[in-house]
Amino acid sequence: MDWMHVYIIGAALLVFALISLVLLVSTQHIKVASTGVGPYLKFIWANFLKPHDKKAGGQQDALESFYKTQAAIYDATRRRLLCGREDMLGLVAAQLKYKVDNKEVKTGKAVWVDVGGGTGYNIEAMAAFLPVDTFFKHVYLVDLSPSLCEVARKRFERLGWKNVTVLCQDARSFQLPDKEFDPRSKNAASAGVDLITMSYSLSMIPDYYSVVDSLTSRLKSTGMLGVCDFYVQSIVDVSCRNYTGGAFNRHVNWLGRVFWRAWFDFDRVSLEAARRDYLEYKFGTVISASERNYLLGGIPYYIFVGCPKEIESTPSSQSIEKLDASFTESPYLLPANHKQEMDNAVVKSTLEIRSKAYESAVINLSANLPLPSSFYQNHHYRIHYNDMLPKHTQFQNEYIYAFTWEDPRVDHRLLNIGKDDVILAITSAGDNILDYLQKGPRRVHAVDLNPTQNHLLELKVACYSALGHRDMWKIFGDGKHAQFRELLISKLSPHLSSQAFQYWLEHSQTFTSTSGYGLYETGGSRHAIRMVRWLFNIFGLQGEVRKLCEAQSIAEQREIWPRIRSVLMSRPLHWAIVSTEWFAWKAAGVPRNQRNMIVDDFFRRNGLTEDMKKGKDVSGQSIWEYVVNTLDPVINDTLISNDNYFYYLCVQGKFSRRCHPTYLSPQAHVKLSTPGAFDGLRIHTDEINEVINRITPGTLTIAVVMDSMDWFDPAGDSAPVQARTFNKALKKGGRILLRSASINPWYIKHFEENGFSARRVGARFPGSCIDRVNMYASTWICTKTKDMSRPNPDRKMSALSLTDSAIPAGKMSSSVENLLI
Repeated sequence: MDWMHVYIIGAALLVFALISLVLLVSTQHIKVASTGVGPYLKFIWANFLKPHDKKAGGQQDALESFYKTQAAIYDATRRRLLCGREDMLGLVAAQLKYKVDNKEVKTGKAVWVDVGGGTGYNIEAMAAFLPVDTFFKHVYLVDLSPSLCEVARKRFERLGWKNVTVLCQDARSFQLPDKEFDPRSKNAASAGVDLITMSYSLSMIPDYYSVVDSLTSRLKSTGMLGVCDFYVQSIVDVSCRNYTGGAFNRHVNWLGRVFWRAWFDFDRVSLEAARRDYLEYKFGTVISASERNYLLGGIPYYIFVGCPKEIESTPSSQSIEKLDASFTESPYLLPANHKQEMDNAVVKSTLEIRSKAYESAVINLSANLPLPSSFYQNHHYRIHYNDMLPKHTQFQNEYIYAFTWEDPRVDHRLLNIGKDDVILAITSAGDNILDYLQKGPRRVHAVDLNPTQNHLLELKVACYSALGHRDMWKIFGDGKHAQFRELLISKLSPHLSSQAFQYWLEHSQTFTSTSGYGLYETGGSRHAIRMVRWLFNIFGLQGEVRKLCEAQSIAEQREIWPRIRSVLMSRPLHWAIVSTEWFAWKAAGVPRNQRNMIVDDFFRRNGLTEDMKKGKDVSGQSIWEYVVNTLDPVINDTLISNDNYFYYLCVQGKFSRRCHPTYLSPQAHVKLSTPGAFDGLRIHTDEINEVINRITPGTLTIAVVMDSMDWFDPAGDSAPVQARTFNKALKKGGRILLRSASINPWYIKHFEENGFSARRVGARFPGSCIDRVNMYASTWICTKTKDMSRPNPDRKMSALSLTDSAIPAGKMSSSVENLLI
């Protein structure tokens, strides 16, 4: 007990000494260095010990009471506290560069207003992304604290930037020179500023509604808004909103909401969710991200990049109608400024098939809400989807496949893709989608229910648009890039949807981590790949594997294989692990129904009865035989080192310059980095049937469904429904390419019953190799030979239209007819 008293007294003395030191440094006129412990002692005094001036006459007096003491050390103490500022600047700078490339902004003519800019740190930090003194015609820093404004003036005098003006004014009513901004100007496209930023200032403005309202009139129609600030919010608040650009990482638990709100209230910083909500209501969301400052206890903060939600017509933009037509393969009528033609087309559209994105846009317009985030993107190939639906959240933000397991060489030989083809294909990792696009088809609809699989495809497309071949090779060839996060923010972000950006920002360590194999050791299939590498290490086979991957002939390869095979094909391993249902799904991505097809084929081939199916030994034997029939022919017929990049990647964790997918070749990069290369791409995050049902009948020419129908339950009606739906969507003579783990899939009969002729174009019998993957037992082409039902011209796929009476008449001309994106 005596020692306890000593500890208490010692702790009390330590606290007393610390407080005394803080008081000494803060109350005496002692010059504090900008580094070391001094600034933080003064920070503690100003934020936690110094009493607020209760006699303050207004917001300016309150701010000055808080900042005057710490103005000189503000920047030194906020670098770690105010995270995300540089990221926000990088994002808006990337958007400005994109606009310069598209002639929406001119270098040397842009105007930037930093509201609540304080000491001018943001403006100086922007120099890391843009040359502030030459890119901007003028920069205005607006802040209400005289002490912080004085620090800012000295900063810009030191930098020698003549185009920066510091305005010590209220954010609600600040005035810029008329020549820079005239709200009465008839030329709305040229009036206003190009960029407005707010960095940790919105949370300190009491009357934030009026400030946010004023910003909408100060921006050009092509202008951008960038905000970074603290927040707390429950996911329940945004669960019914489709315009926030995704809710990834947005939820803050109850304890976090209560603690951080109370903590910041001491310093008159308001973290209520309404501030961010009002931003998202007044502006269209281009990019939104929710992050945590884990260095200081996980403080939640957000980054918002927005634009005017009332989108004006520009020569380079596309209308909702035109986008909807490309989503559904409907004809598009260009009115050429003839309002009557537009009105007639809109009335007629109520009887036409409509995309879900179109319906969402109409609902939002009728409620005076911003459009879904996808409508404000620079590219419109990623179609809006509701990321809060259980069918999407079931994947728990993880893709299954980091690379595609289908051989595109066979696809090209069988399909002979042409310029007029309209293709629907499952995304998977997107590798084959990129292969198809190199043939220049009119349209490719990439479909996947798992949002993260489409995020992966989006990232690859963005890399073509923004990066050189060297950087793209590091990301997708090596699976690692030390500067991935910087590239994501400064180059890739203008080419990504908000949801995809959120995902890759949170998972940037996939590429930047110094441990592991990077991208190709992620996803659900990573378990099988890790197990194989673990076995190689345990049994000392690394040398044999290296020789296998360097073998220059199939004969040399066959000589090396038996030593590796004895481990991979060992029966104890397959009995204990590989033959289990858990491993089949979690590690290999093989669901139960597909696994049952493998077992059924084994039983038929060996003349076994149904009563024996329940035996684990027999089931395990069927899986073991399937794996043997997969791997042995691959070694005997394909060269791993120079051609079979599928298995090279599995054992090496990366591609080589000699062995890689076509999309990673320099030639493919030149072709797909050409402007307009992805104009025909549409990425759907939905079930196949949902997408096909909203495509105009008779417009598809090719569908590639991989092995997806193996996942169906034979007792259900999914297969016949999909066959009928494909019959409606495909042109006569249109083809479906599918693969199966069964030599005779049970669902082929449903295609034959619904207007298709089915032909098996590849069969993997024991000892034979069907393609470089050799993972599937058969490949089929189903060709549409007749229409099973004629489309009903009177059917109403959507009760929504742009002329819905719910839209206020006064809004029609500005919000709908001229709503071009």
